[in-house]
Amino acid sequence: MLNSELGTSMRFQTLKSALHFPERKVEKPTGINTPVSEYFGNLTFGLAQMREKLPRDAYQNLLKTLEQGKKLPKETAEAIASAVKEWSVNKGVTHFCHWFQPMTGLTAEKHDAFITIQSSYHSEIRVIERFTGSQLIQGEPDASSFPSGGMRSTFEARGYTTWDPSSPMFIIEDEAGKTLCIPTVYFGYHGQALDCKTPLLRSIEAINHQACDFLKLIGDVDVKRVNVTLGVEQEYFLIDRNFVALRPDLIMTGRTLLGSSSPRGQQLEDHYFGAIPSRVKKFMQEAEFELFKLGIPAKTRHNEVAPSQFELAPIFEDANVAADHNTLTMEILKKVALKHNFVCLMHEKPFAGINGSGKHNNWSISNDKGENLLEPGTTPHQNLRFLAVMAVVIKAVYDHSAVLRASIASPGNDHRLGANEAPPAIISVFLGSMLEKVFNDIEQGKSSQATDAQIIDLGVGKIPNISKDYTDRNRTSPFAFTGNKFEFRAVGSSTIVSIPMTFLNTAVAATFREASERLKGLIKQKGTRDEAVMELVREFAIESKNVRYDGNGYSQEWRDEAARRGLPVLNSTAEALEIFKQPKATDFLTKENVLSSEEITSRYHIMVERYIKTIDIEIDTLLELVQTYVIPTVEKQLTKLHQSHQAMTLPSLKTKHMVRIANLQKTFEDILTRQEELMKLVDQVQGLHDEGQRMKKLASEVQPLSYKLREACDAAEKLVADELWPLPKYREMLFTNSLS
Repeated sequence: MLNSELGTSMRFQTLKSALHFPERKVEKPTGINTPVSEYFGNLTFGLAQMREKLPRDAYQNLLKTLEQGKKLPKETAEAIASAVKEWSVNKGVTHFCHWFQPMTGLTAEKHDAFITIQSSYHSEIRVIERFTGSQLIQGEPDASSFPSGGMRSTFEARGYTTWDPSSPMFIIEDEAGKTLCIPTVYFGYHGQALDCKTPLLRSIEAINHQACDFLKLIGDVDVKRVNVTLGVEQEYFLIDRNFVALRPDLIMTGRTLLGSSSPRGQQLEDHYFGAIPSRVKKFMQEAEFELFKLGIPAKTRHNEVAPSQFELAPIFEDANVAADHNTLTMEILKKVALKHNFVCLMHEKPFAGINGSGKHNNWSISNDKGENLLEPGTTPHQNLRFLAVMAVVIKAVYDHSAVLRASIASPGNDHRLGANEAPPAIISVFLGSMLEKVFNDIEQGKSSQATDAQIIDLGVGKIPNISKDYTDRNRTSPFAFTGNKFEFRAVGSSTIVSIPMTFLNTAVAATFREASERLKGLIKQKGTRDEAVMELVREFAIESKNVRYDGNGYSQEWRDEAARRGLPVLNSTAEALEIFKQPKATDFLTKENVLSSEEITSRYHIMVERYIKTIDIEIDTLLELVQTYVIPTVEKQLTKLHQSHQAMTLPSLKTKHMVRIANLQKTFEDILTRQEELMKLVDQVQGLHDEGQRMKKLASEVQPLSYKLREACDAAEKLVADELWPLPKYREMLFTNSLS
């Protein structure tokens, strides 16, 4: 039996199964209907649990480590390890692991049992549960198989994990057992960061240091710490598991490489915020149950724009914890989806012709008093501080927009950015009508004296209104101010958020440093601090004006305007990643001690290699689909058409029938021609040894040709009898959920 014949049979069986709802019974986990407050965080061991379980001295030593960076005493580490072990074992945990984030886009873990073997005088072996402070603090997984971007040779296998006490430990439980996961950083023998968490922690510390210096200069002399907060909205698709099993492209690449759009997509705008299908709601309830146990504050769930697309949004947290929680959220969503016979797709563009998925990063900073520095206050000083911090952030985005664009670059995001559904690949800032007017007035010198009266006249005295919906939102902006935070909307749905947040934090930290240096000089010139601060705001506003844009980011007019303004227009990952080779663009990362030159270069090589491998897998999968599914199916359809043509007796009917045959033959010829052209081009690219040249050729020649091959195959799908087509169609994958 041909692949196409087998596929067709299985496709219809799958469709029948997908619509036969009584067979789909998923037992609810025990305790899922219990009030959330009774079990929230019961699988986590963080500061609250340590305060309860640890001796007072040990807990105070831990706080000094977290707040002042002091080394954790050995006896404190032993006390923590003992408390964690007792807590874990009482919950049925048998193993522990150092949970880290290598530069693979995934997480990694190596499990060790909570046991130590003791031998007696009579050679009897005794096993006891034991967990030491040294086991808690540091591990040593093999580093040779993780990407390092040239920072180490393959034979240099040593790598270290070190406990990150600022992120809670947690227990992952499933049918196979329970494991204690210890969030850790991961670094090489010579201290190079081999993960995504280490640079994030460095960037958080950089912004704390530079922001505190700046705030003290403007009058907040008692500030002790500035924290970064983050809330990550996660978009995803849910597709019936059986359909995915019949789609090699979804299995291999996470997106459909073929597939004709169904007559109905999202044009009726009926899915967004619509009633959640019952089957999906059951999945969401269980996913939230698992998230709540892990202390992840999932707050909002709803249908997204595209059919079978959904979103989950949490409450704001510390940026480091939020990043860990988002990574965990993706893992939980995928795991729970399988229990409900779904596959959770995190790819930025699983289906052509409908919206892709993003990950909106709601970012803000606050001081140790809990005051959001991006939230206007009730006094002129608080609002002056607000304007100063806003000016710093806007200029940071302007000065480092190319690197911020590169930080969100990926093959998947290339399909999404600028596709009339997501922000364009051009980084710009949206402020809203009120703040835009305020900054325009400041530029024109309407508040040069910075007196209380002038601040009120400027409208700044009324700025607290902006925390309410004072202006319409701009969903076409990649970096939009939304009341008391900035929403970095351009981040892709599958991205580890530690990466773009590292670059954003560092950009802001570097600009705070510049602001402090310039403010010192302005204070000497102006004589009064407030006047100097307002002058700094004015200068920053003028210098970064080109990055502010409140219009339609989807339009060609904006692309043309952005080019005239001198903003970086980097349409593809292949263009964006080249920024990492420009020392002038990346030196702020080294100056703030977030990434060394070696670590920046390594990340460039890793991202280029990942891009090349991703596209290679997609092209190989596409060619296999065409060869083993599409071509045999079209050949079979042509055979049937010719047979029916021979059986016809009416000349007029035979003439019309020949048109149908001719159309399919022309499409078949296009498929064969494009396939041959693509195969030859792939061979040429394989011969290139320079990774940069190979990446560019894949982006500029191979991918466009693959799209033409897809167009021919999608045209064939519309001409081939439905009973012959082997691959599940868009209408089947995207709309069966709505029938539940």
